[in-house]
Amino acid sequence: MILARDRLIWHNTITMAETLLDKVWRAHTVRTLPSGQTQLFIGLHLIHEVTSPQAFQMLREAGLKVRYPERTFATIDHIVPTASQARPFTDIMAEEMTVHLATNCKEFGIPFFDLDSRRQGIVHVIGPELGLTQPGMTIACGDSHTSTHGALGALAFGIGTSQVRDVLATQCLAMTKPKLRQIQIEGRLARGVYAKDAILTIIRRLGVKGGVGYAYEYAGSAVTAMSMEERLTICNMSIEGGARAGYVSPDATTFEYLKERPFAPQGEAFDRAVRWWKSMATDSDAAFDAIARLDAPSIEPMLTWGINPGQSIGIGERIPHLHDAPDADRDAWAEALAFMDLESGRPIAGTPIDVAFIGSCTNGRLSDLRVAAEVVRGRKVAKGIRALVVPGSQVVARAAEAEGLHEVFLTAGFEWRKAGCSLCLGMNEDKLTGREICAASSNRNFKGRMGSPTGRTLLMSPAMVAAAAIQGRITDVREMLP
Repeated sequence: MILARDRLIWHNTITMAETLLDKVWRAHTVRTLPSGQTQLFIGLHLIHEVTSPQAFQMLREAGLKVRYPERTFATIDHIVPTASQARPFTDIMAEEMTVHLATNCKEFGIPFFDLDSRRQGIVHVIGPELGLTQPGMTIACGDSHTSTHGALGALAFGIGTSQVRDVLATQCLAMTKPKLRQIQIEGRLARGVYAKDAILTIIRRLGVKGGVGYAYEYAGSAVTAMSMEERLTICNMSIEGGARAGYVSPDATTFEYLKERPFAPQGEAFDRAVRWWKSMATDSDAAFDAIARLDAPSIEPMLTWGINPGQSIGIGERIPHLHDAPDADRDAWAEALAFMDLESGRPIAGTPIDVAFIGSCTNGRLSDLRVAAEVVRGRKVAKGIRALVVPGSQVVARAAEAEGLHEVFLTAGFEWRKAGCSLCLGMNEDKLTGREICAASSNRNFKGRMGSPTGRTLLMSPAMVAAAAIQGRITDVREMLP
């Protein structure tokens, strides 16, 4: 008899080479639905204050309970203020949404990392750092950047509010298995070039729609050499390239990162888990629907010039002319050039900024703050620049403060904030004003993303943001590194 990707012949089993996508999908398949979709069991569900209130109300109206409350974890991140987190919040909407989340978690028995937990933070930062995110898992969250968790060898999907309801009620999702593209990054990234530059390069080359219908598997010697936090950055922005998910196969780096994390297996259980995690990695002779290759040494510091993450250039390049646009992108480029009001043909380096933001689920981890502090140390923020550092979690903040990183930033003239999403989406008190230009380590440069309908965002690495804050303009960070 023949089953999906495994061929079984009586008692003799012929095992076909599989990818991590194949293995995790098969392990979590409940059944094939009449629609042809898969009923997929979700191992971990993460929720926050923005996309969950309506889902809980739907449960109440249907008379349903949360099926497996121990598999759902909650935090507040999107609307939480970062200047002062004293309760009640001055923002009435933020306070109301926080109260609703706390009430829902208490009623349905869901663990909640609130401000008093010492574990609160951006949902895609706390999942990995607490060891909730583990290899071989299926993970869902009502947030676009759930693909972040794939860095640990999981399949992680962003979902909408009605799907949040479905997972709460059934612990399952109806999904279509995506195709798989492996993206091989070979060689070593040069000094001053980071994971953020790699993923911006990938999105520029493949396009913001290049991943539609696909999951991305990141591989190659450059990815193998990356720390877990660098891998998290790359997987985080998979969605910006149109991919349904992005992941890295688990390896020694993964296992070392997870060891002794609060929610990871402990002792002998950890050793058993590692043996299973290893088995979920992509087989060396597995086949892919598509393969893309990137030479790591060719990557330079990158930043966006337009209004989507694919509209990016290297620091040594010039702002493009409309006649440079591929035919399919001409309208999008015209819209971007008009909105950004940057002069075509001028070098992107030297573009003045108004605001510098280091943080977000893309680049708000300890290693991100370290590389930014390396640039900032002994220097001062340029006159007139508003500069913010927002740790991705309370755990990150405490670790950074233990190393004295907050003092480095404060001495330079940055604001040192509490954990939260902050300027990344402007759904809190941190917003751009008018036509301000922000150098940001976040993940989206859409119109209005940072709270002002006319505000402008230039995405780049934390080190590049730090360099821009010090100089008051876009600068090649390589010129400022010791």
